[in-house]
Amino acid sequence: MNTTRTVLVLGSTGSIGTQALDVAARNKDLFRIAGIAAGGSDPAALAAQALAHQVDAVAITKATAAEDLQLALYAEAQKRGYASGDFKLPRIFAGTGAVVELIGAVPVDVVLNGLPGSQGLEPTLRALETGATLALANKESLIAGGPLVLKAAKPGQLVPVDSEHSAMAQALRGGRADEVDRLVLTASGGPFRGRARSDLEHVSVEEALKHPTWSMGRLVTINSATLVNKGLELIEAKLLFGVPCDRIDVVVHPQSIVHSMVTFTDGSTLAQASPPDMRLPISLALNWPDRVAGAAHPCRWDEATAWTFEPLDGAAFPAVELARHAGTVGGCLPAVFNAANEVMVAAFLAQNARFTSIVDTVEQVVLAAAEWHREPRDLEDVFAAEQWARGRAAELNSTERK
Repeated sequence: MNTTRTVLVLGSTGSIGTQALDVAARNKDLFRIAGIAAGGSDPAALAAQALAHQVDAVAITKATAAEDLQLALYAEAQKRGYASGDFKLPRIFAGTGAVVELIGAVPVDVVLNGLPGSQGLEPTLRALETGATLALANKESLIAGGPLVLKAAKPGQLVPVDSEHSAMAQALRGGRADEVDRLVLTASGGPFRGRARSDLEHVSVEEALKHPTWSMGRLVTINSATLVNKGLELIEAKLLFGVPCDRIDVVVHPQSIVHSMVTFTDGSTLAQASPPDMRLPISLALNWPDRVAGAAHPCRWDEATAWTFEPLDGAAFPAVELARHAGTVGGCLPAVFNAANEVMVAAFLAQNARFTSIVDTVEQVVLAAAEWHREPRDLEDVFAAEQWARGRAAELNSTERK
């Protein structure tokens, strides 16, 4: 007999968040959305979500948008035909600590962390502290605070949402941990697959944002174009599954049907295949370890099709090997890698950096970060490493532009 799980959705107006809410709306017998959180750039959308799901509380990190959200909630209630005072307004948390407050104030079964970037680290740790299952779409928080997150997580508490890691988690059910030989991450190759390094220097923001398979936020889409995203996923796979970086391969699979694979010591390889629809890994993470019927359309086996796999061009896309280095060294170096990249992606989106400068600058920062090879003792250590990396990346980019 199914039991309804209560859920917090962090980053509810983003790509993962909106799809998670869609999954919940389609499966009201399985999930109830108890609270949502977002930055606050679109109070009307947040208000619509809050009332559609009748949430108990909303967190908005932009403190100045709290009044706008309150007005939007009243306007949305009026639009829905609620008589004045006949509906329950959700509790509002506002400010930089609002998300952490929300997690502490609204006990739930599952916290879906779909926040963008390393801002998700503190909410990740707070969610684990509550004992809730953490459905993690915010890979940056695991990468930045890996040792802290792994120490805080109880066995089975951390469930991946990324399609690649969800695929691995599913395939790993096919064998024991000591039978695993290698993990295989698949990559679409992004919008610039097949291009040489020399062809990438002057690509535009618009070109880089045209991902061939997935619809995602701007940061993740640029990370997919540089293949930094695949580098981050490599580090994430090491942390989630305890497999060393040198036993994790990356292969280009343009069709994005096989989401990742596990090769076992006897030569068997198990792959998870499904059309590219994030509602499948989201629903599985929310309901883990049980599947949600009808979460996504399956592959058709009665139609002719072809899947191709090709090696990654490390010369054109050096981000994966750089991430492998950062993940192997460990300590705070993955946090440095991620923070420097966030600065450079923002610079590229603002047209203040060339596309190839993103990874080139991140590499310079990583190679200069010997002091950050040590393990973080607490959040302050991680934040210090990130602050150093952001400053160094900005300084290098500024020097290059002069």
